[in-house]
Amino acid sequence: MSARLLIVTLMATPLALLFRGWRGPQWLKKNRRYLGVASFGYAALHTLFYMVDTGSLGGILGELDRTYIWTGWIAFAIFVPLALTSADWAQRLMGRHWKTLQRMTYAAAVFTLLHWAALHDWEHPEAAITHFLPLALLEGYRVWYWYLRRRPTAQAAG
Repeated sequence: MSARLLIVTLMATPLALLFRGWRGPQWLKKNRRYLGVASFGYAALHTLFYMVDTGSLGGILGELDRTYIWTGWIAFAIFVPLALTSADWAQRLMGRHWKTLQRMTYAAAVFTLLHWAALHDWEHPEAAITHFLPLALLEGYRVWYWYLRRRPTAQAAG
């Protein structure tokens, strides 16, 4: 669930770019903070239930060598400062650095993908890929649109 919310949150801007004028992506962009905080809330509950289920600090530390554990912890560690700085006051306080920090969401998405795939022993990564492929394609379109596409030169326009 957390991965799905995270993906939807990240897809808001490229969808708005791709489907200019359509209200759906604009709604996503307007509400991505709430979706991101909901992702963090789900990740926090997921982590809490994992800790309760494991039962001890020794048990948690003993599992850190497993890929699905350390990737999950890294994703959660990235989520914490993002959630703490999601309020308007944090954006004002941090200025231009706020957006740089919020871009760490992409790293959290990668670690979430790895966490998900490793949890299922890498045998059937189709579910993770099915959820993350649309995001990768949309981000590829976004990079192409802003950095790689040909733009009319001043001579051609004039």
